[in-house]
Amino acid sequence: MNQEYGREDAVEGGDDGAEATRRDAGDAESSRASRGWWDRNADEYQSEHGPFLGDDRFVWGPEGLDEAEAGLLGPAASLKGLDVLEIGAGAAQCSRWLAARGARPVALDLSHRQLQHALRIGGEVPLVEADAGALPFRDGSFDLACSAYGAVPFVADPVRVFREVRRVLRPGGRWVFSVTHPIRWAFPDEPGPEGLSVAASYFDRTPYVEQDEEGRAVYVEHHRTLGDRVRDVVAGGFRLVDLVEPEWPAWNGQEWGGWSPLRGNLIPGTAIFVCERAE
Repeated sequence: MNQEYGREDAVEGGDDGAEATRRDAGDAESSRASRGWWDRNADEYQSEHGPFLGDDRFVWGPEGLDEAEAGLLGPAASLKGLDVLEIGAGAAQCSRWLAARGARPVALDLSHRQLQHALRIGGEVPLVEADAGALPFRDGSFDLACSAYGAVPFVADPVRVFREVRRVLRPGGRWVFSVTHPIRWAFPDEPGPEGLSVAASYFDRTPYVEQDEEGRAVYVEHHRTLGDRVRDVVAGGFRLVDLVEPEWPAWNGQEWGGWSPLRGNLIPGTAIFVCERAE
């Protein structure tokens, strides 16, 4: 799960002295920034969040919604023998869960260091280092594709990614991905009461960028409204089957960036899009 929950509104400053701002960032700049950021931060990310993610769990977001419970890819028993592509796989935790149910997953990530953590944990899941906008697979290679906060929030052109996913899926194939709920863009990225008051326009689609002293982006996250996401799904060649907004469960007392029980009980934090390949 290659995800960094809730950085887009922390405009007071980024990592390692980077300046946080809002400005345009295209495909190439966003891709370079994402690769570099995840290569630099993969160790800390896996150390901090690994216990919550587990080695072979399929968690859709900070709320802790588990695919074993949600069944968004279909009943667990139906996954056996299916070819599944996980995009933005990080250390391939979700892919290991799929493999344990008899599926044949492939874990893809842009970050070499994240995939090294997948190797460290182990397992028989094939690992592929590649950009989600240029998938290195033949047409119709997979039955399912999934992404838990991987790739989609970090790309300037999500339709390009969706069209690539459609290309590698077989007819009727399902594509399920989770992202930060778009409404969160309007709120400060704080887990406490200060994160409950609107501070920015929900309709401002200007990317959040952290840049170095020379103005080069070192982290980029892109905002799309809920309507934008639906239109992107359709433009990418899919039909939307379901839109899941997980509620915060009583058992989850953790804070993860701007996610917390306080905020989670009042406003949605994650949006999961369940899509099927249109013919």
